[in-house]
Amino acid sequence: LHHEVDRVLGERDDVDLLTPQLVHDHADARATRADAGADGIDVGVVRPHRDLRAVPGLAGHRPQLNDAVRGTEHFRSAEAEGRLIRLPTGDGMALVFRNSPEEPVRCALEISEALKNHSELQVRMGIHSGPVNEVADVNERANIAGAGINIAQRVMDCGDAGHILLSKHVAEDLEQDDRWRRLLHDLGTCEVKHGVRVGVTNLYSDEVGNPQLPKKFQTLQKHRSRVRWAEVAIAFLVLAAVVAAFIFVLRKPTRSVLSVAEKSIAVLPFENLSEEKANAFFADGVQDEILTDLARVDDLKVISRTSVMQYKDTAARNLREIGEKLGVAHLLEGSVQRVANKVRVNAQLIDARNDAHLWAQTYDRDLADVFAIQSEIAEAIAQQLQAHLSSREKAQINTTPTTDLVAYDLFLRARQLGDLANNPDAKGSLLQAITLLEEAVRRDPKFVRAHCLMCEIHLELYWDGFDHTDARRELARVALQNAESLQPDSGEVHMQKGIYAYHGFRDYDRALSEFELARRLLPNEARLYEILGAVDRRTARWKEAEEVFRRAVELDPNNFSVLEEAGFTFQGLRRYREAEPLLKRALAISPNDPFARGGLGWNAFCEKGDVTAWRKELESVANNGPEGARGVAFLSLLCAWAERDRAAAERAVALVPPEGTANTIDQTPVPREWCVGRTARIFGNTEVAQASLGAARTIFERMTKDQPDYAQAWAYLGL
Repeated sequence: LHHEVDRVLGERDDVDLLTPQLVHDHADARATRADAGADGIDVGVVRPHRDLRAVPGLAGHRPQLNDAVRGTEHFRSAEAEGRLIRLPTGDGMALVFRNSPEEPVRCALEISEALKNHSELQVRMGIHSGPVNEVADVNERANIAGAGINIAQRVMDCGDAGHILLSKHVAEDLEQDDRWRRLLHDLGTCEVKHGVRVGVTNLYSDEVGNPQLPKKFQTLQKHRSRVRWAEVAIAFLVLAAVVAAFIFVLRKPTRSVLSVAEKSIAVLPFENLSEEKANAFFADGVQDEILTDLARVDDLKVISRTSVMQYKDTAARNLREIGEKLGVAHLLEGSVQRVANKVRVNAQLIDARNDAHLWAQTYDRDLADVFAIQSEIAEAIAQQLQAHLSSREKAQINTTPTTDLVAYDLFLRARQLGDLANNPDAKGSLLQAITLLEEAVRRDPKFVRAHCLMCEIHLELYWDGFDHTDARRELARVALQNAESLQPDSGEVHMQKGIYAYHGFRDYDRALSEFELARRLLPNEARLYEILGAVDRRTARWKEAEEVFRRAVELDPNNFSVLEEAGFTFQGLRRYREAEPLLKRALAISPNDPFARGGLGWNAFCEKGDVTAWRKELESVANNGPEGARGVAFLSLLCAWAERDRAAAERAVALVPPEGTANTIDQTPVPREWCVGRTARIFGNTEVAQASLGAARTIFERMTKDQPDYAQAWAYLGL
């Protein structure tokens, strides 16, 4: 009966339905409402809007308005996961999110974008982060109250049509991130209802929002005195123009206005106190396993390994500065001392905002118990941060990756070599990593993560063209099969299955399916978001690519590769001003990287046709010596072609060694003959062009014969 009623009502366009699952959740939660406190029920409440057809000037507009809101990604995802309360407020609505301070802001931007084609719908929005009570009115209908909703309304009241206004509290949370900082424009304080003064920030970009100073602030500027305003509704209609208002509130537990920030942590490298410095990898392993365990907890934000490793061997750590740079509230640091068959691990949890020590513990155990120590520390930290641990997450934390410490050490060394995949001499490092992993799984055939890493590195060799053969791909398949036979439902296995489908076969649908399964099990795995974003780009899912790359940067803010790929994503979208700061952040980590440096110059060239800026970036690398000049030889050649500068092109060709170079854009091996022939053709030397390109053709023909499904080789042969 319930589902039949759902079906019938679902056919009506004037009713918003509570989904069946949410109905059940709400019914179950109602019984515990008395004990729940200010934030007791974590469900989305949906109610019919006011019948706008009865209001003059609104006929026909309500469907567009509702569709614009319902169609936003963050509305749909939050509602589907029960993380959204939606209630009508006069002629607008209140959306109460309870997960991330960015969710209401992103939803507001999506609504603004969706309404750009509906000029008849003029919308203003207010956003605040604070406590919200779920209550029942006199008719026993669900409603919301509290400081959170009140301040959001007051903030919204300060704006005009098109404005997206944030409370000062929300703006301060967002301005820690570069991607938001450029969109935030402080307006100062505004006096609202009952003489309350609120700090207000205007959020806008070139595409969405309203850059104009709100009328109330214009009045303040003119009169420099208190101005009393009439009380206004949460949303209103003005004459024939529809003016709908949305209030966004981030619903958070009462212990913290921003629980996502409260539940954020970076695990810094542990100090190696062992006399034998060869035990450095052992200390890294202790830190790494704690980080891995915490990263499995969906209720936490955990910074990835790459971003924290830069703080290894730092003599003096400025914890507040580290916390700010990594965007976390807490830091875990410690030390490891290994003597014979004994190990001592010290760990301490610190509030990065005030340097307060929240928890500390020393563990003296047998060496064989080191993984148990790591699990205990991870559980203790989760408890200290009041993070919810599901039974599955707890079981994963208490699962030992391997019983063989030598195998684990080999795994760590191999992973370090695997991190060099983007280096020019990566092939040797990757092959060495395979050798280490083969020894690791020989010692412990049940070491799932070692099998997964072996699969990934084989695929790196295949995908990057170092060994693009069926034999190499088959080695990846065998490693994946071994891992899957041991733990078919692990997040690492699903992630590798996705990479195998992507890098092995360009099967994007299967890759996306596996990555989505992995994301549920590895919520803080930045590498997963990076590669998922790459697949989204290749399938023209640009909006999704933007979102997952933002998440990757959030989890791994000091990772060169993540920043670079995120920058190139915005570059592909022709949003060059958003790409530029990301590429600059990447270059702050690796100033002489030829690809990123060339990409930054390419950014200026694409946006403005500025060849001079492109050339300047390349020369900054080339001036670092012969190695730097060779590193940007191919990009310098492309730049010289664009400039039609024959002398510069010939200088670039001279830097290409006889064995050829790598196309810095897609890593395709490029023979020197191709560079010579292409340059000669551009500048009209037909005889040299024919001879050199003929020689290059022979090389690419051989390459396509040896690697018949290597697309780049066929592309160059066609050229």
